[in-house]
Amino acid sequence: MTSQTQPDLGADGVPRGQRALDALVDLLDLEQLEVNLFRGVSPPHSPTRVFGGQVAGQALVAAGRTVPDDRYVHSLHAYFIRPGDPRIPIVYEAERVRDGRSFTTRRVLAIQHGEAIFSLSASFQTAQRGLEHSEPMPSDVPEPETLADLGTRIASGEDGGWLTDVPRPLDLRFVEAPLWASIGRGASHTPRRVWMRADGRLPDDRLLHQYMLTYASDLTLVGSVVARHDLAATAAVQMISLDHAVWFHQPFRADEWLLYEIYSPVASGSRGLATGRFYTREGALVATTIQEGLVRVSDE
Repeated sequence: MTSQTQPDLGADGVPRGQRALDALVDLLDLEQLEVNLFRGVSPPHSPTRVFGGQVAGQALVAAGRTVPDDRYVHSLHAYFIRPGDPRIPIVYEAERVRDGRSFTTRRVLAIQHGEAIFSLSASFQTAQRGLEHSEPMPSDVPEPETLADLGTRIASGEDGGWLTDVPRPLDLRFVEAPLWASIGRGASHTPRRVWMRADGRLPDDRLLHQYMLTYASDLTLVGSVVARHDLAATAAVQMISLDHAVWFHQPFRADEWLLYEIYSPVASGSRGLATGRFYTREGALVATTIQEGLVRVSDE
């Protein structure tokens, strides 16, 4: 199966992916209510809960809006506290914890119905030089152009999870079967890999590209826990993100191909831990992710 050669155009001649990407950029452009107070909304096609990548991305935007222009996020640590309600706005309250000579620290609380649904701590840094090394990119990965995009897979009858009937701002090319389609296919003890990029062009704004990667990093990560197990095709699986962390190592563009390699090293107590690495096409390791999720399985 190969990738589509022609873009999927809408009635106005604009590629549907670019339109969906522009909508996501607008979604991340929070309304400022006060000096440290922001408001975000969810798209009309949201699932029953606010997508975790959305609230993480919007919270990082709220933090970034309070930081000097010469500083970029190098790490974030977050907890998903309550399910988000996509029917109402989310209020983001940013706390200016510290402004140092090299580092800036922020905390953000996302609030709905008067209660916290998400908390984030993020650290920003000025550009500095130092020692450099990284793990190499996997060498046996097919080029993204040789793989079918998610739209082609869905059109051929494959399950696309909650992404089946919604606009998709990201171009996803799975090397192995998508994680949501792996139940009943046996256990896999090797990392899962997916090429991804924004399905269109983004402005030359480094923080925006970091926001976009934060959004994308939650799409397939906790599903790697399920991939480690040989579950029955009829098994009902509940997966909920509990906490999430991202470390940014080098500049990158989210509208160019990034390989996301994900793997679950351990699961216990109805929780599973998942790790991920983002590589550029040239092999640079640009971001690392870790997430713990609630994973419950029932055969009923």
